[in-house]
Amino acid sequence: MKRPCDTDILSRVVNYETIIGLEVHSQLLTKSKMYCPCSADYANEPPNTHVCPVCMGMPGVLPTINQRAVEFTIMTALALNCTIPEHAKFDRKNYPYPDLMKGYQISQYDLPMSVKGYLVIDIDGQKKKIGITRVHLEEDVAKLVHRTAPEGENYSLVDINRAGMPLMEVVSEPDMNSPEEARLYLVKLRAILQYLGVSTGNMEEGSFRCDANISIRPEGSKEFLGKVEVKNMNSFRAVYRALEFEEKRQREVLDGDGRIAQETRGWVDEKGITVSQRSKEYAHDYRYFPEPDLPPLVFSREMVEQIRVGLPELPEAKFDRFVAGYSLTPYDAEMLTDSRPLANYFEECVKLATGKGNEGDIQKKAKAISNWILGDFSRLLNLENIHIADSKVKPRDLVELIDLMEKGTLSGPLAKKAFEVTFKTGIGLSTVIQEQGLIQISDSGELAIIVDKVIADNDKAVADYKAGKEASFTFLIGQVMKASRGKANPAVVRQIIVDKLGGN
Repeated sequence: MKRPCDTDILSRVVNYETIIGLEVHSQLLTKSKMYCPCSADYANEPPNTHVCPVCMGMPGVLPTINQRAVEFTIMTALALNCTIPEHAKFDRKNYPYPDLMKGYQISQYDLPMSVKGYLVIDIDGQKKKIGITRVHLEEDVAKLVHRTAPEGENYSLVDINRAGMPLMEVVSEPDMNSPEEARLYLVKLRAILQYLGVSTGNMEEGSFRCDANISIRPEGSKEFLGKVEVKNMNSFRAVYRALEFEEKRQREVLDGDGRIAQETRGWVDEKGITVSQRSKEYAHDYRYFPEPDLPPLVFSREMVEQIRVGLPELPEAKFDRFVAGYSLTPYDAEMLTDSRPLANYFEECVKLATGKGNEGDIQKKAKAISNWILGDFSRLLNLENIHIADSKVKPRDLVELIDLMEKGTLSGPLAKKAFEVTFKTGIGLSTVIQEQGLIQISDSGELAIIVDKVIADNDKAVADYKAGKEASFTFLIGQVMKASRGKANPAVVRQIIVDKLGGN
């Protein structure tokens, strides 16, 4: 007997529903590894230099629990609205991978540190709640480094530095229905981890890794078809593209009377495709059992509440405050709260700008600062591929720049020029302005001399202006700006030309 959703029926279905669930692994920012005292600061170190008998999986060694990693996991779980049970434990997850030193991973199975949470994303102006199944703690594996010998033979080396790093896993419910929802979920989750200070959230470095489970089904159906797990995605763009490709591929398979194989597929970024890696028709038997060398965990309600009270302001709360307190648009507030360093830089600028008797002007100042940070500042940061926390422009420099523009001391073009010099060199804004003579000329007498010369040298433009051609007026202003090397105050120049040539 055929199933109700067998391919003979599916081939006639036009509309499908996409179902996506994400498993995110994030390395935690602890000083030592999860179960041993080895330093966790291994990123730029030679291979196999941050190792000991415990993380190398030697017989007879005993692991110990990293307390800070446990606290970071509970912090994250609380930020994701999870329930923290009173009891949790660690388990052995057995599987024979060459990068798993012990032949098993110390993870969590039936009694994790948290369950039943959620994260809210904003999709097309609508709030959508994405369920969080669990947030639990485990250890990272070693790293395989693949090489090719001069003779052409391939071989692999093992770097154990990463083995045993604290690794937090956040498992979502299959509540996402598009690649864009998955991308928004990841962006929001990473921002929360960064605000908490528990992880760098850097996908390129592997400290924030995502596996995506995706399947499709006829709209209105409750039955799941073959589920595909997609791996090897190291950026938000890669996750989006991989899910977009897989969504299309699965629909084409069903439309062609095919069957979706339950498998693991890898994303090949340079080709923009997923490729089959291994079948998952049958669930792998990890032979979980309680870790005999580690005691169960007991979380008192007092401890949990103490951690909850100590949580920092999270992105969503900061977004609401930026909109309400600074009258920023939702778009600007969302961009500024995307990362904690960016939000902190913005608020430090606002604090400096409104600490000089300008408290009543806070909305105006905040808007001007926001415009610069999200405009020219972000453009330069993107060009140099650096974060705002690593910029040479200090908040006081940006505040001074905006003050000088508001006073008419700096024109827009001169302000951009001064800012770029400070950005590239780190030289203070005042020094740059003084050394390069960037003060705007507003003296009408000095500007009148320049205007007279421009009028004398441009008879045709003057005649066209008097004949009512507005473009000639703009041309004359441009010539004055050129003659003054961009230092002339455009408003003063405009008035002088009108006074000398008359209105039209």
